[in-house]
Order: sequence, then structure tokens, then C-alpha cells
Amino acid sequence: MKSLRSFLLTIAVLASMLVPSMASAQVAVMPKELEHVGVSEHLDGALPLDTHFKDQEGRSVTFGDYTNSKKPHLLVFAYHSCPVLCSMVLKATTKGLKGIPWTIGNEFDVIVVSIDPNDTIEATNRRRQMMIADYGKPEATSGLHFLTGDRANIDRLAAAAGVQFEYDAEQKQYGHPAVVMLLKPGGQLARYLYGLEFPPNDFRVGLLEASEGRSISTIEQLILYCYHYDPKGGRYVLVAWRVMRIGGGACGAVLLSGLALLWSRERRRSRSSFDKPTGDKTNGPRSLEPASSETV
Repeated sequence: MKSLRSFLLTIAVLASMLVPSMASAQVAVMPKELEHVGVSEHLDGALPLDTHFKDQEGRSVTFGDYTNSKKPHLLVFAYHSCPVLCSMVLKATTKGLKGIPWTIGNEFDVIVVSIDPNDTIEATNRRRQMMIADYGKPEATSGLHFLTGDRANIDRLAAAAGVQFEYDAEQKQYGHPAVVMLLKPGGQLARYLYGLEFPPNDFRVGLLEASEGRSISTIEQLILYCYHYDPKGGRYVLVAWRVMRIGGGACGAVLLSGLALLWSRERRRSRSSFDKPTGDKTNGPRSLEPASSETV
């Protein structure tokens, strides 16, 4: 009976958090364990940088130690004894990040904050090593931060992010939403992505958006221009008219370049014909009479 209840709790969490509209709304029959589970988006809201945690090596740090940089960040709330959902969210996150040209630790960082104050350093490192192995890039370790803390600091950070979770004392499990947050440099909330699957394009466009245009290429600026976040679906979608505008501009540029090339060639050809020698024109036509001889 206990295992069945745990299974139903997990299924209810998954069903309620697949899309943001379901995440914030109360379903008709909400299990008691999920009454306070959900997300209240605080877009552009500032997170408390002075909250205290311990990193994966047991060092005392603040949340601001990781966000006071010029890079965007990806924030996930999880806990390391979670039997199902946390592993699924972290694996989906890793899979999505593997599909983008940016690398953890270079262009952006990932911060995973445990919602369980009883999580140990050993459990934290096991989960972190699993994510590093799934990501397949050992150099990413410098940008992958797993934090643990006490109840007060966890609750303060989660409340500022709008993430609500509930502890089931009987099952000794947390009900929590499946959500990933993108942070601007400095720690402001830029975007919420929901579900158990994160298309690489959502991460790429979301991180570009969160970067606020810092150190991104012209191609990346065009990608950012062509995509728009759909709050109903919790996804980035291609904006057709923007693509058509860029395509029309590109075609116009190609046409103008072609006309300019043809005009340049024609001009060189005309100049070449004009400069071709046609005889001595300075003294008029030469006389056909022989030169005069001496008079006898």
C-alpha cells in the first residue's frame, strides 16, 4: 500500500507539472500531498544573493558567489534522494544541453540547489558525477555547482524563485515541480521552462535571451530575433513573419550585390573601350604629300 501511494504521488506530480498552465492551476482532484506544489513565475525578479549554502566540496558559499558574473545561469531545484522525478529532470536537462553549441562552464553555468536540508555531501557528489558522466564533457565541472543548505536558506531562495514544494512525512519524499529556470547575469529570473523534455533549441534561445546580448555572434542574434517564447506551451516557437523578413532582406541584399557587380563590370568594359588608341588626334590627320626637297 505504501509503495502504491508513493507511485501515485509521483504520477500526480508528473501529470501536474508537464506544462506551466497545469503547474500553476489547481486540478479538480488535487492530492493532499500536492496542495502546495507549483510555480508562481517571478520574471525579472531578483534572487537573494546572500543566501548561504555549501558546495559539493563542503565549502561555505553564498548564492551570489555564482551569479555575480557576466554569464547566464541555469537553476534547478531538486533533492538527491528523490526516487524518480529529480533524476528525470536532471537527465532531460543534460540531454537538452548536450544539443547546443555552448558548453557548461564556458558560456553559462548550471546551479542545482537541493530542497532537502538533510542531503549529504556524499549524495550531492554522486548526483553531480552522474550528471557530468551523462554530459560527457569533463571540462564542464568548473561550471556545474551542486548546493545544499538549511531549511531557512532553501525556503528563502525557493520563495524568491516562485517554486513551491511539499514534504510528505509518511513517504519521506518531496512533491515538487518539474521546472528549470534561466537566470540573467546578476541572478535575475529570465525564463521558466517546464516538463520532462527540454528541446536543445529551447535552451539555446533561452540562454541567448538570458545573456542579454552579451558576447553573442551575429548568427546568434538572428536566432534570438526569429524565436519567441510561448507562455501557454512553455516553449520557444519560430516566428514566421520574422523569418520571412530576414529572408526578404537577404534576397534583396543578394540582388543588389549582383546588380552592383554587373554595373562594375560594364563600367570597366566601357572604360577599356574608351582608352584603346585610335591614332594621333592632337594635330589632325597626317598629310599624304611627301616632304619638300631643297630648291635648286
